[in-house]
Amino acid sequence: MEPMDRHQGPPRGKFVACLATAVLIGTAVAGYVVARYDERPPWGTDIAYEGGYVQALRIAKFRELRDGECAEMQRTGMGGRPATHDPRAWVAGCLDGAAGRPSRNQGIVR
Repeated sequence: MEPMDRHQGPPRGKFVACLATAVLIGTAVAGYVVARYDERPPWGTDIAYEGGYVQALRIAKFRELRDGECAEMQRTGMGGRPATHDPRAWVAGCLDGAAGRPSRNQGIVR
């Protein structure tokens, strides 16, 4: 019976070159995403809408929202970080929540 040869894998130089290429590509992709979206995530509109919706539902449990109160809350900063992603979407979510409508983001397909 012949002894089995041990597989050595790819040459060390080729492995290092492939690893360096993968790291370079990953860094380039991460740089592009940061440059493109900066501090705002790509799904920021959804975050803003849901933030306004949830805020209105919480308030509506205790009292009725006045006309213009959603926009006023957004202007005064009550929406927090979600409202900074997309202020219009935050106010739209707040209005939907205050009116008792279902969230537009509910369901599997939008």
